[in-house]
Amino acid sequence: MEANDTPMGFEPIEFLEFWAGFINQGRIDELVALYCNGAVLVPTFSPNSVRNEVDLKYYFEGLAAKKGLQVRVHRNNLDCLQIEKHCYVVGGIYDFSFEVDGAIRTFPSRFTFVIDLKKENPILHHHSSQIPSSLS
Repeated sequence: MEANDTPMGFEPIEFLEFWAGFINQGRIDELVALYCNGAVLVPTFSPNSVRNEVDLKYYFEGLAAKKGLQVRVHRNNLDCLQIEKHCYVVGGIYDFSFEVDGAIRTFPSRFTFVIDLKKENPILHHHSSQIPSSLS
């Protein structure tokens, strides 16, 4: 990944791949550390919003327990809006894949991140939902 003038050293799109890498490698503590204190996660696989570090860790540990878990960001479907010098709204599509009943299943999902790349914990808000099967 190439560095830029943001303190995290990433462009917004690269940051999403950095985030996905933590999921793919099962690095839950580092993943949770990307969310700022007070960030809101509207998760893909839970009906409840997550608003604190304990619940973030619980959610991501449960997700990481799924056998074969991987997430792939679709770079060609990303939209990025800069709202301040280091602050962005990034939306798009990613696929979660993991084993269900002995077979790998893929769950196409849409997301929106609000990130402030000048912060050590840059994720301010993250909303994710599965794309209804009639639309995927």
